[in-house]
Parts: sequence; C-alpha cells; structure tokens
Amino acid sequence: MTSRKDANIIRKKRHARVRGKISGTADCPRLNVYRSLKNIYAQIIDDTTGTTLVAASTVGKNFSEYGGNKAAAKKVGETIAKLALEKGIKDVVFDRGGYLYHGRVKELAEGAREAGLNF
Repeated sequence: MTSRKDANIIRKKRHARVRGKISGTADCPRLNVYRSLKNIYAQIIDDTTGTTLVAASTVGKNFSEYGGNKAAAKKVGETIAKLALEKGIKDVVFDRGGYLYHGRVKELAEGAREAGLNF
C-alpha cells in the first residue's frame, strides 16, 4: 500500500517539474495553491523578485468556517481575486502545486475566475 508520505513526495516531484516550465513575472505573476487536509492557501507571487504580492487562506481572523471543503476553497479564490484586483493584478499564471485540477483546487480557480482574474 502507498502511504500518504509517498503520495506527497510524488506530488512534490510533479510540482518541481511543472515549476521548471512556468514562472511569474511582474506583468503576469503566478497564482500558487497549497492544499492541506484542513485548509487551503493561495498566493500570488512575482518570481523575478521572489516576493509574495497577495495571499489568502482559510486560516485567518476573517474566515470562521471549516476550511477543508469546496465552499471554503471557492471563498479563498474570490478573496484572492478581490485582493489582486485592488493591487492592479488582472492576469496570472495558475500553479496548481502538483495537485490534480479537481475538487478544491478547481473550485479555488473557478472562484478566482468568477471574481475577475484571467488565467
């Protein structure tokens, strides 16, 4: 049987392979997603300077519901899009972090698209 640790090692290898092909610039930064069992995190990153421009997650004072479901992921997507539009960021490159584009990752992406981000 495959343990969870082995699945995470495989995910990290997949993420490193994808990161070799995409990167965020000042014009089009990278929207990174990290998913844990209880929470989901999203960051918009400029890889040329190595800075995080905007961040949102289910861990915080303004988020009180359970963070490990699709509804929470959609709220995080809408929140990150709203914060990005306030900073003047409209176009991003989506980095799913080695996860399948399914479930919470897909909901986060759709929430961000509906709130106005282009990717």
